[in-house]
Amino acid sequence: MNIIITVCLLVFAASYLLTGIIRRYAINQRLMDIPNARSSHVVATPRGGGLAVVIVFLSGIGGLALTYSPEFNPAFIPILILAGTLVAGIGFWDDHRPLSAKWRFLVHFLAGTGALLYLPELPVIHFFSFALKSQVVLFLLYVLMLVWILNLYNFMDGIDGIAAVEALTTAGSAVLLLWFQGQIDWVLIPLLLLVSVSGFLVWNWPPAKIFMGDACSGFLGFVLGLLAIMTSINGALNIWCWWILLAVFIVDATTTLIIRMLRGEIWHQAHRSHAYQILSRRLASHKKVTLGVLLINIFWLLPLAYLTLKVEVWAPLICLLAMTPLFFLAYTAGAGTTND
Repeated sequence: MNIIITVCLLVFAASYLLTGIIRRYAINQRLMDIPNARSSHVVATPRGGGLAVVIVFLSGIGGLALTYSPEFNPAFIPILILAGTLVAGIGFWDDHRPLSAKWRFLVHFLAGTGALLYLPELPVIHFFSFALKSQVVLFLLYVLMLVWILNLYNFMDGIDGIAAVEALTTAGSAVLLLWFQGQIDWVLIPLLLLVSVSGFLVWNWPPAKIFMGDACSGFLGFVLGLLAIMTSINGALNIWCWWILLAVFIVDATTTLIIRMLRGEIWHQAHRSHAYQILSRRLASHKKVTLGVLLINIFWLLPLAYLTLKVEVWAPLICLLAMTPLFFLAYTAGAGTTND
């Protein structure tokens, strides 16, 4: 336990210090996010600080490749490193030289496809008494899931601290749930992600001194999506549990996307009509919305995610219960309908 605490402190310090170095570099090189009509901020702010999370997490997880136990397949680590690096790399490129959506999506699909092909199997999805076991159908569903979670994480990284808080609370909840399940080996990866994000969040907490950037936001969504699949293979957790933990981002982004498409708008065009953006303007505060997400994740979603592990047969219904009030909140806030 003392070793784990020491490693966590070192990882936190590395993430904090590296974010500070990147911030100084961004200021010197004038890599600034300038406010525009679609922005939720009003002050020019350095960007790309989330690269520290990517570097520290991937470096730390590389050390886990030397760890093996009967409960944990070490082949999972190369998948996270290789596919995660590809996603972070295309995001880093896009941060510096914007790419068209088709090229980004192509790389995202390649990363998702490659990761899934490398897995020994894909986890079955249980719908009450029915079990979806077809590996072909599961493969298609999980590829779409990975690409969507990756991109919705980019969409949801629009106000100070929100993407980091979502990753921190999701990873932290996974640590607790895996611990309760006795899956001690699996605890290490989300714990490492949690601590890596925490060091960055010190700089990104409202009012943010540096922004995350696509290199990290997409990376976080992809890694969390992969962890959802990997931990569901041997039943450490289940996929419904993860969808609940990520429900704030899934519901807001999906509701906004559907409404924008129904309104005939260009769905992948930058905008600020997500529910969280609208609420941050109405409340005149990024901090209140970010804190709201934190509280929802801990006091509403975490208990329901835990419940899916105890009564897994009812997991789809529990997931619906978890997401329904979030949908009504997003809808009544005007998600997808206004940029005011």
